Amino acid sequence: MKDIEQPTVISTFAGCGGSSLGYKMAGFRELLAVEWDDNAVETFKLNFPDVPVYHGDIAKLTGGECMKLAGGIKPGELDVLDGSPPCQGFSTAGKRKWDDPRNSLFKEYARLLAELQPKCFVMENVTGMVKGHMKQAYLQIIATLRACGYKAKGEVLNAMYYGVPQSRQRVIIIGVRNDLGIEPTHPKPQTKPIPLKVALDGCPVGEFKYLEGPRAAIIGKVKPGESMQKYANGNYFNTIRLDPDAPSPTIPKLFGSSWGSFFARWDSDRSISINEAKRIASFPDEYKFIGKFEEQWSRIGNSVPPLLMKAIAEHIRKAILMPLSCARTACGASVIAATCLAKAGA
Repeated sequence: MKDIEQPTVISTFAGCGGSSLGYKMAGFRELLAVEWDDNAVETFKLNFPDVPVYHGDIAKLTGGECMKLAGGIKPGELDVLDGSPPCQGFSTAGKRKWDDPRNSLFKEYARLLAELQPKCFVMENVTGMVKGHMKQAYLQIIATLRACGYKAKGEVLNAMYYGVPQSRQRVIIIGVRNDLGIEPTHPKPQTKPIPLKVALDGCPVGEFKYLEGPRAAIIGKVKPGESMQKYANGNYFNTIRLDPDAPSPTIPKLFGSSWGSFFARWDSDRSISINEAKRIASFPDEYKFIGKFEEQWSRIGNSVPPLLMKAIAEHIRKAILMPLSCARTACGASVIAATCLAKAGA
């Protein structure tokens, strides 16, 4: 029997490895990561040199090839299939189009789920999918996942209650295979919000940016906790001066443009650095990012905070996988005892 102290996971839409790091912290062994973005794959390999990576389009990855790349596992053997399908089509920061083609990528995840039949799955996405007319998309996703043979339940979790110094709300859908007889549940909040002055204490500065153009002359007016929108006409909601006594707002994918983000420190007009953004996303200082500033920012903005995923993975291990292991052990002991009694009576 496989050691439950090191359950297995395959990560789809793995990005730079935020989820993977969370699973590793929780004691999981990753069998395969699936990702198509070149910079994300390079970053992942730099930090997880021993994890096999499928570098390509998930739509072209069959279940059979996936299991072969993951060490030759069979259907039903994998503990957790993890995935964060691209979510721009659901995001409240975008236009939230129902027919956005990026919204259909979850079907590729569901296809692999149906073929691999893991004990559990975890699917992460933005809260925009449960708001307004987009809630129909969320209900469609839940129905699709349940049709794969799973009990599925979604909850909105905020990373700032799981040791992450960032207010980042995400829909976390957890599923358990029907035949296992266990209801999916989510971890309860574990920590109080961490203020940035604590999270960034002693952080090596590293690379940062200054504003250019009209915003450069306005940023000095913005007080901690405010956005530039208060002082200028235009779309400046994501040009923010951080509050040292509160967690950071959600780090978006884009940096610098009017639609992107510029998070200024409370004590300077410079942006937070990549090193500081890593801390805010709960990556350790030694985690490596590569490429241009904007590429590294994008990797961090797109990632699942490792400490949030660590809490989810630990909960799954304790609330789902360990009871299953104990049930199998008890069943095995009962069979042995019955066999011994039968022999004794013979």
